[in-house]
Amino acid sequence: MEDIDAIAVLQEPVRRRLYEYVAAQGREVGRNEAAEAVGVGRTLAAHHLDKLTDAGLLESGSRRLTGRSGPGAGRPAKVYTRARAERSVSLPARDYRTAAELLAEAAEWAGLDAGLCAAARRRGEASRASEAPCGSLEEAMEMLAARGYEPYLEGAEAAPGAGGAEETAGAAVRVVRMRNCPFHAVAEQFPPLVCGMNLALLEGLLGEGGPLRARMDARPGECCVVIDVSKDNAD
Repeated sequence: MEDIDAIAVLQEPVRRRLYEYVAAQGREVGRNEAAEAVGVGRTLAAHHLDKLTDAGLLESGSRRLTGRSGPGAGRPAKVYTRARAERSVSLPARDYRTAAELLAEAAEWAGLDAGLCAAARRRGEASRASEAPCGSLEEAMEMLAARGYEPYLEGAEAAPGAGGAEETAGAAVRVVRMRNCPFHAVAEQFPPLVCGMNLALLEGLLGEGGPLRARMDARPGECCVVIDVSKDNAD
C-alpha cells in the first residue's frame, strides 16, 4: 500500500483514535481494551483495528491475556502494536532523509560532532517558549509531545544509598522516557553523531540552570535520551 493510501486510512475518526491509543501504549493492546479506551463496541473496534493492520499502520499477533497457560487459560486473543515502518507524504516529492544522511556522513567523516552539538544546543535554546529553564517534568512532557517525542512518565522505587534523589529509601524516581525519536532513520545509521545532537538539542530546550537534566539511557525501540530531576535539585 502506498504511503498516501495508508495515511488516508486515518481519516475515519474512530479509526484514528484507535491508532493513537495503541501507539501511545508502547505495548500490545487487546480489542476489548482498545474499544473501552475510545468508547466504542468491541466489534466496531475489531473492524477498525484490522483495517489499520491491513494498511500497515499496526501489527497484530495473538496471546493469552489472562496470564495463564494450559487447560482453562482461555483462547489466545488478538493484540495490536504500532507498526515499525515509517509512513510519510510530501507534495511535491521531497527527499530530506537523503540530505540528512549525506550531511551526517560528512559531519562524521570531518569530525564535526562538537560543532553539531553546539548548533543543536543553540537551536534548542532558541526554540524554548520562555527564557526561563523548564521547571517540571510535566512541563517538559508537554514540550516534548509538541515535538513528536511521545513522552511518558516512568516511576520506579529507588534503592537506598544510591545518591542524590535516591538517598531516601523507597523514594520515587520519576523519569521521562520517549517512545519516538524524530531522528530515528538517521540515528540508526549514525548513532553517536545523531544521538549526541539529540541530547544537546534537548539540553537547550530544557535550559541551563534549571531543575531538569537530559541524559543518555538508551532502551531498544525508544529515544536514547531521558529526562529527570538533576541530583543538585533533588529533594
